[in-house]
Amino acid sequence: MVAVGESGASKQGKLFVLDTNVLLHDPQALFGFDDHEVVIPIYVIEEIDRFKKELSELGRNARAVARHLDNLRLEGNLTTGVPVNGTGSVRVAITSIDLPPEYRTERSADNRILAVALDCVQHGGKAVTFVSKDVNLRIRAAALGVTTEDFDSERTDISELYSGIAEIELPGDKIDSFYQNGKLSLDDPYYLPNQFAFMKDAANPAHTALGKINLDQEIIEPLIQSKEGMWGIRPRNREQSFAFDMLMNDNLKLVTLVGKAGTGKTLLAIAAGLHKVTDENVYQRLLISRPIFPLGRDIGFLPGDVEEKLTPWMQPIFDNVEFVMGLSRSERKRGRSYQELMDLGVLEIEPLTYIRGRSIPNQFLIVDEAQNLTPHEVKTIISRAGDNTKIVLTGDPYQIDNPYVDSTNNGLVHAVNRFKTERIAGHVSLLKGERSELAELAANLL
Repeated sequence: MVAVGESGASKQGKLFVLDTNVLLHDPQALFGFDDHEVVIPIYVIEEIDRFKKELSELGRNARAVARHLDNLRLEGNLTTGVPVNGTGSVRVAITSIDLPPEYRTERSADNRILAVALDCVQHGGKAVTFVSKDVNLRIRAAALGVTTEDFDSERTDISELYSGIAEIELPGDKIDSFYQNGKLSLDDPYYLPNQFAFMKDAANPAHTALGKINLDQEIIEPLIQSKEGMWGIRPRNREQSFAFDMLMNDNLKLVTLVGKAGTGKTLLAIAAGLHKVTDENVYQRLLISRPIFPLGRDIGFLPGDVEEKLTPWMQPIFDNVEFVMGLSRSERKRGRSYQELMDLGVLEIEPLTYIRGRSIPNQFLIVDEAQNLTPHEVKTIISRAGDNTKIVLTGDPYQIDNPYVDSTNNGLVHAVNRFKTERIAGHVSLLKGERSELAELAANLL
């Protein structure tokens, strides 16, 4: 895997040929290879040109790539190479060599990009690596004898993702002391802010306690609890208890909830949002948004007005809201629905397409399916937050619909990693499915 900031280059350096999807994923990839030579096949620019008018993240990235290359053109000759990063360079290349007959298919753009990479191998005079996020294209390049790598500027092994929970073994008398005194001194203060503690008795595994770590006072303190729950929704397991605490804690301005289908991420977030807006009046409105799949596709492709176009994408949200409202079958037949909350101004549901450029003050914002966002899109969303706004990102990194991100480099995982040391942010990975026994088995077995 190629990572931005790779070091240890020789004097001669290396040569990296970039595929179109690399630049559409991260326009800064042009400058991400230190003192090596970066080659952009002219056919990549032709492909990028087709995206430049799109009103999506791909369109914005395509335009950014074009601006970067145009600025480099003003600084030097793109045919021979323009210096970047000190001794590195960027150049645009074309080739006239032919690929083997087996590669002469209708995928002419991919074939011509591969031909440039092969030309560099044969005549470049350097160690050549073809960088692409297209797994099939990497396989085809490797079959030609071209070294290939995936690209990612910040990749995290999903199995090593920060869980937000510390398991602490303690003597039984200390756990008893925690229950009696409502706090427990930390012997080891080296934890992350807002990290949760699962305390267990080494001698009796059934003797446990849940708490949260307070770094300012160097203690473990009890979780926020409520007999009534949030609109009747109460946590069913320890991870949901931790999530409940974060959602009810007004000092946390960013909450990330990661978990597989059925773990209650979205339901808990919606219940908390409605509770904070209607019962506690902490926020003016609950705003729920989610990416329209596939990412960047405009809702104009669907018939009807805006609300009718949004319904297929937002139906899971509507279902969760109506579940929290506790509507019976007869009430639904009489026409009661989530629309009541929207008419009252309590609830607003919008596609992420309309979030960009807005300032969002005094609102409880939920972004569902955040694993389909790029790191740049998550940055755009979080930077929209105004005064007294809380943002909750939910998603499952194993269910990616966006072809330009994966389970290790999506915006949700990026946000978890970047904010885990910040005192205004909290994170929990939910593990146990609570939707149904069948749903839990399906999530684990299929």
